Amino acid sequence: MSESTLTLSDPHLALQLFGPQDNNLRLVRNQLGVAITHRNGQIRISGPTDSVRLATEILERLKDKVTRTGTLGPDEVADALTQAAGKGSTPAFERQELQIGNAGRRIKPRTEGQSIYVDAIRSHDMTFCIGPAGCGKTYLAVATAVEALKARQIRKIVLVRPAVEAGESLGYLPGDLHEKLNPYLRPLMDAINEMVDLDQVKFLMEQDLIEVIPLAYMRGRTLNQAFVILDEAQNATVAQMKMFLTRMGEGSKIVVSGDITQVDLPSGVSSGLRDAVQRLQGIEGISFVRLNEGDIVRHPLVRKIVAAYDGPSHGPGPNRSIGGNSASGRAFPAGDR
Repeated sequence: MSESTLTLSDPHLALQLFGPQDNNLRLVRNQLGVAITHRNGQIRISGPTDSVRLATEILERLKDKVTRTGTLGPDEVADALTQAAGKGSTPAFERQELQIGNAGRRIKPRTEGQSIYVDAIRSHDMTFCIGPAGCGKTYLAVATAVEALKARQIRKIVLVRPAVEAGESLGYLPGDLHEKLNPYLRPLMDAINEMVDLDQVKFLMEQDLIEVIPLAYMRGRTLNQAFVILDEAQNATVAQMKMFLTRMGEGSKIVVSGDITQVDLPSGVSSGLRDAVQRLQGIEGISFVRLNEGDIVRHPLVRKIVAAYDGPSHGPGPNRSIGGNSASGRAFPAGDR
């Protein structure tokens, strides 16, 4: 056990440094397992030696940021934690901001894996991404689609999800078919609404420039000049996946994302995402990206929960058995790591 002390030249900096309701401080404390107290401009950190050293480095870095700019966002705290843990302290990648046309919302990759993912989407007509909950699979795909729409690289955005229950039946949900499907499509709309003003979203949907539909409604269509995202793709069957991928028309992009450790298909039904990743390896123009626990950017506990469920007591997990060639970065390299 050890202890260190950090001095604030201006005690009023503590409010910006600690964040609303001490949320920034809580992130550091929970992630590193240290005790942090503050009194009269003195921040005292105690706990295991290595954790105290990391926490001190993080708080020093954040203090410098607050001193220079007077502000500190939760994303910057999460970035500092990731860097201190060795996940990009000397980044070999550029966290290029996505141009979504919203001055009040800045979006950029926060890990090396996320940067590889965004680059793969931009440089390939079709991208598959597999990763655990909270690693930005859907969010970054939607942001890249909004960027492409704003730049007039595509004509419309189509957001697609399988309507597969996780332990509940659609028949027990109230309302008509549209109301029953709404909970399945809601996560995609939540992402859009964070990036585009509500009035503009309504206008774009009325003009058919943004479309949010269940996977079953894709049959028979050809989508030209479209950016099409299939979310929760692990819950598509093999036949549905083939149907979806063959909807691709001229000038279109497709992103397929999912987590094959969370398949909700009936027992004995193969996941179309797993099948596609194995079947389509080596086809030029298709990229495969694999994100992992280190790319999780939700609450720090999410990373620990994912690691616990994927631990040795549960076996290697289905997402560790996929190999093959990769058109981008670290996903599915030969001799899968």
